[in-house]
Amino acid sequence: MKKIIAFLLALVGLNTACGQVQDTTFENTDVNGFAGLITDTASVVILDVRTPGEFAGGHIAGAVNIDQGSDDFMEQARQQLPLHDATIAVYCRSGKRSASAARRLAAAGYRVVNLEGGIMAWTAASQPVTE
Repeated sequence: MKKIIAFLLALVGLNTACGQVQDTTFENTDVNGFAGLITDTASVVILDVRTPGEFAGGHIAGAVNIDQGSDDFMEQARQQLPLHDATIAVYCRSGKRSASAARRLAAAGYRVVNLEGGIMAWTAASQPVTE
């Protein structure tokens, strides 16, 4: 009986310790929510995580480009993105790479909002892009 109680206490302790790990959650939003969010240029950084070639083919105005697939993605993010007092509005082509990037950024302490459907959804909703 003592061993069972000790085991349960250890399990509760591990659960509590694991609960203190950095929150890796981020918010997903649709095109309308994203469009509204990025109007606040003072507290939002737009991050395009596609390749430089994709970025050159058309991107949301004012976006910073850091390729999510590059080996130094997080290093570049730490150098170029403010950790505090800003929300990172992230997108890619379809939303898959940006969701991966959003998880990584959120784990590092950034506040992140991901555009569901990526730039494909953005352009399908007749939102503007620039080259």
